[in-house]
Amino acid sequence: MSAYEDGRPGPLELRFLGTGDAMGVPRVYCSCVVCEESRRTGFNRRPRSSLLLRGLDADGAATLIDCGPDWGRQMEEAGLRSVRRILITHAHFDHIGGLVEWADACRRTKQKGTAFAPAEVIPAILDRFPWLESWIDFLPCDEPLRLGSWTIRCWRVNHGHNGYSYAYRFEQAETGLSWAYCSDAIGLDDGMKAPLRGCRLVILGTSFYEEPYSYETRSLYDVKEAIELQRELQPGELLLTHLSHDIDLMRDYGLPAGMAFAQTGLTRRIGGQAQAD
Repeated sequence: MSAYEDGRPGPLELRFLGTGDAMGVPRVYCSCVVCEESRRTGFNRRPRSSLLLRGLDADGAATLIDCGPDWGRQMEEAGLRSVRRILITHAHFDHIGGLVEWADACRRTKQKGTAFAPAEVIPAILDRFPWLESWIDFLPCDEPLRLGSWTIRCWRVNHGHNGYSYAYRFEQAETGLSWAYCSDAIGLDDGMKAPLRGCRLVILGTSFYEEPYSYETRSLYDVKEAIELQRELQPGELLLTHLSHDIDLMRDYGLPAGMAFAQTGLTRRIGGQAQAD
């Protein structure tokens, strides 16, 4: 159990190792204002989306959500040399491209990793990278998963033109706290929205402020749609990730209270004795 010495559950620390969309920021071919700024100062620099969790276990071992192609650099920048487990949302390359590098790290250190993913996602990963099983155990997580003081549930969400993804809801029975990670979704029906209700924190993917493309070609909510979703769900806080070079973190978009863009390196604490600002 993740706990203080007196037996109470300790805080869970969330750190955004990346907040970029499938291509990241900057785009190598692009000279837009956001990409150029990201090259100069790094404020808008965004590797592919990944979230680090610390506090699921008493020993503070690292757990990640998703493992994109920037995994090695993200680990170095976070000062991490190992990760025990990874939760996977879906089998698109920007979410699994780093599994090859992780498997090699597991091989070199002779410490087999564990990847939890919905059952239908695992074959899609192994069809592409069949050798990963040598150093990573892939376990289905369709049934609720208990890690430390947290119960983790996943559910299928609409990913628009790109098919489907999965979101994760974390619940702590001792405190009644819950939070959710839904990086790749659009057009959620009432059933898909249900696990997002009542959360202290919802992390949602929004690549554009107002996406200009026709709806049937899209795969994520945009920021304007996320504002409407916030009004409906009313989470304690809504953080936006999976951001393309359309989003300029140096610009004031007039986001409503309780909503913000997640910047790479941003940390939040949930539960325990302290809450994040």
